Amino acid sequence: MKKTGKNVSQKHEAKKGRPKTAKPVRETKVGIPPEPKKRKPAPRKPSSKEQISPPSASDAFPIVGMGASAGGLEAFTSFFNNMPSDSRMAFILVVHLDPGHASMMPELLKRHTNMDVIEAQDGMAVVPDRVYVIPPNKDLTIFGRVLQIGAPAEMRGLRMPIDSFFRSLAEDQGERAISIILSGTGSDGTLGMRAIHGAGVM
Repeated sequence: MKKTGKNVSQKHEAKKGRPKTAKPVRETKVGIPPEPKKRKPAPRKPSSKEQISPPSASDAFPIVGMGASAGGLEAFTSFFNNMPSDSRMAFILVVHLDPGHASMMPELLKRHTNMDVIEAQDGMAVVPDRVYVIPPNKDLTIFGRVLQIGAPAEMRGLRMPIDSFFRSLAEDQGERAISIILSGTGSDGTLGMRAIHGAGVM
């Protein structure tokens, strides 16, 4: 049976008459740009100058130079067992160490004080409530509260590392310099102590 034209037109009109569903329109704010995301500022790293700069002159504190022979560990431990860790003084230890071996002095002294005990390094600023130990086979001086470490000068007789440091400490710190000899070092330290006493200090 053939389909009549009436049926076809009716179907076409039915499709044509269906209402189309409108797509939802997103609301946008015209003329108002989106707020940028705020980034947290990166933490500021101190520059190399800030890391090694010594305290200002207004923040002065005493610096104690301490001399001892290679067998002075017992004298040092006895001293630091009785020294408060918040005295606002710095301690620099000049010891006659074996030039051919690494020093265990910093590690051993850490057991007897709450202060930081470290091996001195060239260009290191001296700060209070810290203990610095001279490295083996090095000469140590101080200038502007900054440690200066170098190879020992050519030997013409006995080395005098304690004298050398005490003299530089007297010149650099004046009345804030303190010297202590804890155990036998021969004559090493004698001239340096005179230089410190000449500055009118301990």
